[in-house]
Amino acid sequence: MLSLWIAALWLFFARITRLPRRVMWGPLAALWVLLVLLHLLAPGSRAAELMGGNAAGWLVLGGFVAVILAYRRLLGRLRARSAPAPEPAPRDDTLSEAELDRYSRHLVLPEIGGPGQMRLRQARVLVVGAGGLGAPVCLYLAAAGVGRITLVDDDVVSRSNLQRQVIYRDDLRGEPKAYAAAQAMMALNPHVDVTPLIRRIGADDAHFVAGHDLVIDGTDSHASRAGVNAACVAAGVPLLSGAIARWEGQVTLFDPARGAPCMACLFPDAPAAQMPCAEAGVIGALPGVIGSMMALEAIKHLTGAGQGLAGRLVLHDALWSQTRVIDCARDPGCEVCGSGAALAQADGAS
Repeated sequence: MLSLWIAALWLFFARITRLPRRVMWGPLAALWVLLVLLHLLAPGSRAAELMGGNAAGWLVLGGFVAVILAYRRLLGRLRARSAPAPEPAPRDDTLSEAELDRYSRHLVLPEIGGPGQMRLRQARVLVVGAGGLGAPVCLYLAAAGVGRITLVDDDVVSRSNLQRQVIYRDDLRGEPKAYAAAQAMMALNPHVDVTPLIRRIGADDAHFVAGHDLVIDGTDSHASRAGVNAACVAAGVPLLSGAIARWEGQVTLFDPARGAPCMACLFPDAPAAQMPCAEAGVIGALPGVIGSMMALEAIKHLTGAGQGLAGRLVLHDALWSQTRVIDCARDPGCEVCGSGAALAQADGAS
């Protein structure tokens, strides 16, 4: 049948050119729709005979494939949701000779030294989002020797990512970001443990978040950030958050359990005209600048070096090469971490 030959040739072409899966399946779905319409509208025609099959057969085949794809997607989500929080792995109390050589530039810093490097080695960090901000965060945390890193992302690598997400290569298009980034991190430093998960983090994931010492959020929407913030507040885990748009970026540490504000204290509502990077645009090097700042603040927080960003917000304007820091405080009436949350819980209980 000509239709099967067309489908086979397309799959072969998509395979050798490493097209993303979404791009690969789109034309096949369109071909199936055309075949069904052809057999329904012109049964017995020369074109229908040439393409082969019949309407009933193509409908059954399409339904069978749809069931398989839906089952695989559901199974993947269930597996991701059921993944337990990482358990601390037994580790030696001393650095190996290879690690001493690898981290030698850290070890000579008086603010870090051997004790600080051991704290990095024993740390458990959750990175939410392996996109523009997540790329430098993941690479620098792995390079610094953060012992256990959980990486969460449910997206796949696309061509438009490669302008700024430098952890990926062109031949990885269509691959899950979490797995591709984890491979790059472990190739950079075999002394770290990386757990990739294809899922999202929401407000109901407090138990999962509680298994970590620090959460780093590099997602790109207010709704996603709000969900991660709510989970961190409920778990009492510090949240290092970064955001970028066009030429500007910001970094701060949310930690209401220790007196600092949470995200909802500063940004209780979504921006009135929020646009994703695909619409607003973003200069390619900006995620590297802000993501590197996030990785640096994470290392400082985990080792206790210097002054962190709890209660302080860094604003960076790359177009005019200006950076400023503003102080920020908790909102006593915050609906996530303040009295507003307690009132909401009381109303719900009553």
